[in-house]
Amino acid sequence: MRKIIAFTTMLFVLAGSGWVAAQDSGESEEKLWVEYNPPQGKAVGKHIVLIAGDDEYRSEEALPMLGAILAKHHGFKCTVLFPIDPKTNFIKPDYQENIPGMKAIDDADLIIMGLRFRNLPDKDMKHLDDFLKAGKPIIGLRTSTHAFRIKSRDSKYRHYDFRFGSEWKGGFGQQVLGDTWINHHGSHKRESTRGVVEKANAGHIVLKGVDDVWGDTDVYGIRNLTKDATILLRGQVLAGMKPTDPPVKGRKNDPMMPLAWFKPYQMKGGKKGTAFCTTMGSSTDFANADLRLLIVNASYYLLGMKDKIDGKGNVEYVTKYKPTMYGFRTYQKGRKPSEFQLDFSKK
Repeated sequence: MRKIIAFTTMLFVLAGSGWVAAQDSGESEEKLWVEYNPPQGKAVGKHIVLIAGDDEYRSEEALPMLGAILAKHHGFKCTVLFPIDPKTNFIKPDYQENIPGMKAIDDADLIIMGLRFRNLPDKDMKHLDDFLKAGKPIIGLRTSTHAFRIKSRDSKYRHYDFRFGSEWKGGFGQQVLGDTWINHHGSHKRESTRGVVEKANAGHIVLKGVDDVWGDTDVYGIRNLTKDATILLRGQVLAGMKPTDPPVKGRKNDPMMPLAWFKPYQMKGGKKGTAFCTTMGSSTDFANADLRLLIVNASYYLLGMKDKIDGKGNVEYVTKYKPTMYGFRTYQKGRKPSEFQLDFSKK
């Protein structure tokens, strides 16, 4: 009897310390994101947070691959966040309301995101909002032009919604990255994309070594880029799903849509910042080495490290990469973030 009383007393003490509450809340030692630390002696002192969370283009595969490249080959500390089903702790790209680890943004120097229609709680959105108000740089991939679909009218971040009107028309996508969702300009899964250098900006340092960009996703419609945007690539619509297919004839390529660009942004009451966006970015697109180099170069540029761009940046895969073809519900089931963890301290 005394043992039972003593055990009960201990539980009350532990509850007072917060231990039991932590257990009851579902918290555990399992980490629901991954951290890639650069090899010893190679760290450059910059932290990049990569946020996966789209239900079609397999960012949960592409962003760990990019994070590993940026960490191992280029010396960045990289944290990769995933959309997680809170009931199972499995990666679930079509679960739109939970991306654990958003607090990592607080000490990030750069964000790379591949998001679509996320409906995150205010406590998570605040980390991103504070980051942007600080004027820090961000890279948006593919569906990040329509990264958020905020359902609650009471949310402090309702204006991030891709359909928002009035003073923040087009929400986060249009106001920060340069445009919101418009349409599939090319035919989805029938017409692929060739990146064509914008002649006026052909000498831009971020294009150094970037000579052959192709992806099997289609070109997006882009209509709202402002004059202060710097277009690096335009999207040539090809007549098929192979890089050797010819360009389609007619209005789809006359003029060609912007495909990759820089754009200044400024949040209300915040500092000025710079965004880089490309409407390419599926896991299959990133099988193209020059697209990977474009993101590496853009990362150096945004972090004030232009002297590191030499056109020969290492974008070789760190581990075997076999991207899943994009599509809804095509993601690999039953995977956890821990499967993507790598230790670069070991040779």
